[in-house]
Amino acid sequence: MLIEVNVEDCYGQAQPSADPLNLPQSAASTEILPETWENWFQVWLENQAADVPAAPGYEVSLRLTADSEIQALNAQYRQQDRSTDVLAFAALEVDCPPLAEMQSSEPLYLGDIVISIDTAHRQAQQQGHPLKTELAWLAAHGFLHLLGWDHPNEESLTQMLDRQETLLRAIGLAIQTA
Repeated sequence: MLIEVNVEDCYGQAQPSADPLNLPQSAASTEILPETWENWFQVWLENQAADVPAAPGYEVSLRLTADSEIQALNAQYRQQDRSTDVLAFAALEVDCPPLAEMQSSEPLYLGDIVISIDTAHRQAQQQGHPLKTELAWLAAHGFLHLLGWDHPNEESLTQMLDRQETLLRAIGLAIQTA
């Protein structure tokens, strides 16, 4: 299984949040190279193979941005006018598998993940781990959403958090959860 990850580091281009962190414009890209993101998603894809329709390849879009942009997206798509750490926009419908011709000839587009560097930085500081670990944690969370995972109740949230921990261990990272 091959995956292509389109990383768009828009952190420096986004409007500064009300609580600037004085991070360098390239904070996210210097933390994690595009090749690293691609390797992580490759490992996660293999780990979650049972949740993914068969295809010759897969594609994910990852956008790294500021609180101001993620707040606008959260308001537009979820009617919640506040910033958040990660948003996921799944391209696949659970009950609607892609056409066979599409599965055999093109990469299967899984969807978009948007992560706020501002919020990730604050959460990393609160949790006492590196920004890189928090970004991986949030990307894993978004990735699971793209594959149809959700957490409408405590039981499903616990299962999803456990799976995120598994995905982070698979790439050699660990996180402490409350």
